[in-house]
Amino acid sequence: LGWKFYDADDYHSPENKKKMAEGIPLNDEDRIPWLCALHDILRREDSSRQDTILACSALKKMYRRILVSGASGIESNHPEQPGENAALKILFVHLDGPIDIIAGRLEKRRGHFMPPELLRSQFDTLEPPSAPENFITVSLEKSLPEIVLEIERAIFQG
Repeated sequence: LGWKFYDADDYHSPENKKKMAEGIPLNDEDRIPWLCALHDILRREDSSRQDTILACSALKKMYRRILVSGASGIESNHPEQPGENAALKILFVHLDGPIDIIAGRLEKRRGHFMPPELLRSQFDTLEPPSAPENFITVSLEKSLPEIVLEIERAIFQG
């Protein structure tokens, strides 16, 4: 697509990376500054009219609100009103699949700070997107080309 790509894992603090490497799941207090920093990146790219893809485990509805609205999304159930700091227009792609498929993929990943043992905690934390969030759900049981095509269709039709 020629879009800028960011991997949210690259923006975790050293403390968060250490905690995960030790097998300790992150909590909201750990994640909120990280999500606010990611919002700032998305806001900057949006201001430059740069289309962007962010790979991020935005597991909870509140986390997705922070990505859309910044720190004001922590307390609010609604994105910011239109204006100077209007909410970002983000299409969330929920990659959905059984834990065993995801665990198998994590087992093959090398050199990453999050051990596969933390996957269960992520499933326990997960709040799948729901209306009125702007999202699509794509099955990880499809082939990679099918997944990409489904995402591209949603981007260009939405």
